[in-house]
Amino acid sequence: MLKKLIAAREEAGLNQREVCGRLGFSHSFLSKCETGERRIDIMELLQLAKLYGKRPQYFLGSD
Repeated sequence: MLKKLIAAREEAGLNQREVCGRLGFSHSFLSKCETGERRIDIMELLQLAKLYGKRPQYFLGSD
């Protein structure tokens, strides 16, 4: 899921600071989520999915 979070953000043309600014997250929050230091709850995942233009299932599926 971590790789998908990063890939979706990059595909959306956003950097971490832009995502945090749009969603009101702290930079350390998103950084820790993308490195696996912090878990993402379902509401946070839904916000990220919407911003990135992805369905939530995209992040939960396996490759």
